[in-house]
Amino acid sequence: MDKYKLTWLALFCSTTLLSTNVNAAQREHQINNDDFFEISNMSNVLASPDGRHAIWLENRWDKELNHAQRDIWQIELASKQIKRLTFSNESESSLQLSPDGQFIYFLGKQSKVDAKAPFNGKTQVFRIPINGGDAVPMTKEPLGVKAFELNHNGHQLYFLGYRNSKDEDKWSAMRSQHKQPQYGHGERKVNPLYKLDLHNYRQQLVLDDDKVVWEFDVSNDQQQIARITTTDNELVFLEGWSNIDIYNTKTKQNSQLADTTWRSQAASPYGWLLGLDWHPDNQQLAFRIDFDGHPGRLFVANINDQSQIELKRPKQVTLTSNDIQWRPNSDEICYRAADMGRVNLFCSEVKNGLQGDTRSLIAGDNVIGSYSFGKDGRRVLFSHNGLDHFYDLFTASADRQQTNKIRLTSINPQVDTWLLPQISIVKWSAPDGTLLEGILELPPKYDKSQGPLPLVVQIHGGPTAATPYALQHRSYGRSTFAANGWALFSPNYRGSTGYGDKFLTDLVGHEHDIEVQDIMSGVDYLIEQGIVDGDKMAVMGWSNGGYLTNALITHSDRFKAASSGAGVFDQRLQWILEDTPGHVINFMQGLPWEQVEAYNKGSSLTQANKIKTPTLIHIGEGDERVPLGHAQGLYRTLYHYLNVPVELVVYPDEGHGLSQYDHRQTKMDWDQKWFEHYVLGKAVN
Repeated sequence: MDKYKLTWLALFCSTTLLSTNVNAAQREHQINNDDFFEISNMSNVLASPDGRHAIWLENRWDKELNHAQRDIWQIELASKQIKRLTFSNESESSLQLSPDGQFIYFLGKQSKVDAKAPFNGKTQVFRIPINGGDAVPMTKEPLGVKAFELNHNGHQLYFLGYRNSKDEDKWSAMRSQHKQPQYGHGERKVNPLYKLDLHNYRQQLVLDDDKVVWEFDVSNDQQQIARITTTDNELVFLEGWSNIDIYNTKTKQNSQLADTTWRSQAASPYGWLLGLDWHPDNQQLAFRIDFDGHPGRLFVANINDQSQIELKRPKQVTLTSNDIQWRPNSDEICYRAADMGRVNLFCSEVKNGLQGDTRSLIAGDNVIGSYSFGKDGRRVLFSHNGLDHFYDLFTASADRQQTNKIRLTSINPQVDTWLLPQISIVKWSAPDGTLLEGILELPPKYDKSQGPLPLVVQIHGGPTAATPYALQHRSYGRSTFAANGWALFSPNYRGSTGYGDKFLTDLVGHEHDIEVQDIMSGVDYLIEQGIVDGDKMAVMGWSNGGYLTNALITHSDRFKAASSGAGVFDQRLQWILEDTPGHVINFMQGLPWEQVEAYNKGSSLTQANKIKTPTLIHIGEGDERVPLGHAQGLYRTLYHYLNVPVELVVYPDEGHGLSQYDHRQTKMDWDQKWFEHYVLGKAVN
């Protein structure tokens, strides 16, 4: 038996012991808000080429730093010994392993007083040994590094730098003369591509064509470089005005993939490209395009004959994320996809320009976060979020037959002592007969004979997303409410992913209507089942969940309290101000002057006079996705004109998500007190 097989045999034996210890734990701790900050999250899982190690990024909250911090961790698979490799106050990202398995490359920062690059606080490529040691900077770009990639043999490091570029037009002299104002256009940061030889450490410019580069991938033979490019940094350019460029390093010629199938022939032109991966044959390039309100699509282009094929997905699944990968030693392209409250890993065979079989790799209920294949492609490592644990490292066979997973880590051992909520999938029918699903959390020891519970309806964002069938402790509502005696209901309403393309696209043109009926019919079902007290209900959400919170309280006065986080109040304002206006155009099915009535119906502002629910409003001061004006408009409506109890909480130095420790704590504490007072009648103290 070879060493590789012995490693996995030892691994199987040690994980059996791990499972026994987890099951034996005594659960007595009641989940609270403070527990949120003790949770470690796992991402960027990588398997070492020799099968002996795995590495990942682990994210933990740091109260002194007032934010979450990512560090690199490693496990020796045979001994199960886990080691933390980095301890900086700057989060590491974008892990890559050298082909010989000796070094970890990553993006990071180091700052020294009055220092030049690489110690000027700008992002650079660093390297550390697989078993730990000092991080050594590999680049020294004055403006920093955007992305990097090791070539197939590990001898060259390709990376994107930054360069300031200015337009030369009839007004460029005026903009240069008057530099103090900010201008709508005329200047941008473009991304030249460099190659660093890791033997002699000589650096050369590969390509600088004055383009913004969002992603790139180099073929194994280094003759083809694929890039996702736009002409400007502004995010709106990625929606519908991005291209896939193919640069030939031998001929020095650049070409663009024909975009007919994923632009003019797509359900919407406002899609963004993502996820480039070359097949080892150096000819087939896999890539993705995503849309708001419409299913994402996966393509394989052949550079030789300029052909493209779109891969067909299993019936109900929706593609998610950009981490598509060709499985080593195979003709399978693999991808994660939402699948009825789960996130599973699928692989589709592509051979001779045709799609073959598609299979799900791993059996059971999975919510897979990131994944990596071993060098021979026979095993897969992945992070997985289950019903009794947060993301942990697992492994499974990647051979043809679907296999069960083996758990390798327990990075949140404290969870083994928690009194966990009862998590289940609940199904009901919408008024039009459509079968719907949601995730229901009930208190740990609750039985229906104890009578109905107060309810929190927690609505996911997106809306092109879904609430997973897994344990969650989020500042947006999961876990703590069930721990405190509430039922918590997370409906996967029309427009959610993982329930088929029609289910997803039914929402287009029907926002503020069909999904509101979906949610309220689910609430009524829970009341009919005797689980929920219809006189004690609250609703909350963030982003599209905030938008739907606003919608629900304009349609109904049945909720005694609401928490609206980063929620759209007016669709015209959203199109005017947000950084991805294609989102609004897709759902409204046109521009504001083309679909006047749709923008009226899709806006809570239009029916704001009906709101009677005490509403707590959260917003990041610098939110570009749902700008501050929405929260201010809702607050003005309720406070100055309707005399509805309201609080506006604006978080300084925050964007669309809350990144600071004390802001997350503030939000959770406010939500809890607000709901307890207005729903349960508790005094404010």
